Amino acid sequence: MKSAVKKLSICVLVFAFSPASWAIPQIEEWETANGARVLFVAAPEIPMVDVKVVFDAGSARDGEKSGLAALTNNLLDEGAGDKSADQMAESFENLGATVGHAADRDMATLSLRSLNDPALLQPALENLALSYSQPRFEAEAFKRVQQQTLAIIEQAAQTPGSVAAHAFYRTLYDKHPYASPVEGTASSVSALTPEEIKTFHKHYYVAKNAVIAIVGALDKTQAEALANTLTKQLPIGEAASALPAPQDLTAPQTVHIQHPSTQTHVLLGQLGVSRHDPDYFPLYVGNYVLGGGGFVSRLLKQVREKRGLAYSAASYFAFQQVAGTFIASLQTRNDQTAQALEVAQGVLKDFVENGATETELKAAKQHLIGGFPMKIDSNREILEYLAMIGFYRMPLDHLQNFTKKIDAVTLEQIKTAYQKRFHLDKFITLTVGNEESKAVVKSEVEKSGK
Repeated sequence: MKSAVKKLSICVLVFAFSPASWAIPQIEEWETANGARVLFVAAPEIPMVDVKVVFDAGSARDGEKSGLAALTNNLLDEGAGDKSADQMAESFENLGATVGHAADRDMATLSLRSLNDPALLQPALENLALSYSQPRFEAEAFKRVQQQTLAIIEQAAQTPGSVAAHAFYRTLYDKHPYASPVEGTASSVSALTPEEIKTFHKHYYVAKNAVIAIVGALDKTQAEALANTLTKQLPIGEAASALPAPQDLTAPQTVHIQHPSTQTHVLLGQLGVSRHDPDYFPLYVGNYVLGGGGFVSRLLKQVREKRGLAYSAASYFAFQQVAGTFIASLQTRNDQTAQALEVAQGVLKDFVENGATETELKAAKQHLIGGFPMKIDSNREILEYLAMIGFYRMPLDHLQNFTKKIDAVTLEQIKTAYQKRFHLDKFITLTVGNEESKAVVKSEVEKSGK
């Protein structure tokens, strides 16, 4: 597949802020005349502009046609308006601009980085807007990208990590829109047609379904003009409807997938929460202690350092529009699968029952608060936050209050949140490995629920 990112011709610029500019960025917000939401941060330190256009057009909108959203997004750099794909790519390259596109379960995005010189920025913006407002969706390009997507799907089917992730989502979400792989399946993608792509684009790539994030050396008036350039050719349309809430599992699920690998991939988990959940911060801080803190986390200490059962072991939440996932993962030798699984389940059980210690909480807060400036020390990182805040309709003061809310988390809040949200007797236990790893032990968690 043609690379989604073109090389920036000017490589001598440094894109990180200096420590003196680590102040929390001030976000301005407005709507364009046709209803697109815009979030803007002025960053005059370097003569650059970063833009991300976000549509509520991820794979959760596929319906019965899995892979439709991703294929639509992948076709947006295959020619638009009166320009072929090669002409579009050459134009961006000549302007020294970097462009990209991506799709996940919640959103479809397009991005642009350019110098702020109007002679370079304006035509780059017009090209970007053309790509998603007037895509050609020609039959030849459709067939080529479809075949490339099928090759990616085939490759993923040979990769144990991808096999495990896809199976976990299918098991957890069942008939919910999050269940299907973002890129689709071989059968679903093979059945897609150019007309279905055009219909999907017409429905979801509209102004009221868009968020524009802008960070760069512009003032408010210039940013408003930029947003208008990006949206003026979009129909008004309607915002996508709210996604249904997924249902919790009612019983434990144990799944083994045969795969000729030397290691077994293990996933343990359940539904997580959305980005708006009141327990977001206790769960977030608690997970740093449990499995998100690398070498200081309990999972890695118990599974790797104390027993040498795996090179890595971690846990994470995927916070999405509606309840995302909580997953604890590890990879271990096939003959150690039962032991590694039992240890990981024991760590989860102990954490849910007893929570974190005062020492662990203090260390988690120090890391999360102390490391926060590094998460907003470049235009691109701020852009990602803007896109997230805008798309998920989070408070505009999220960045200002982030460290305060981390610091306010208590041991009791963590323990209460995990006991309320976690149902270890209904966890998914999923393994991908060879025949030797199939005979895994029943977890102490499942036994204790009987």
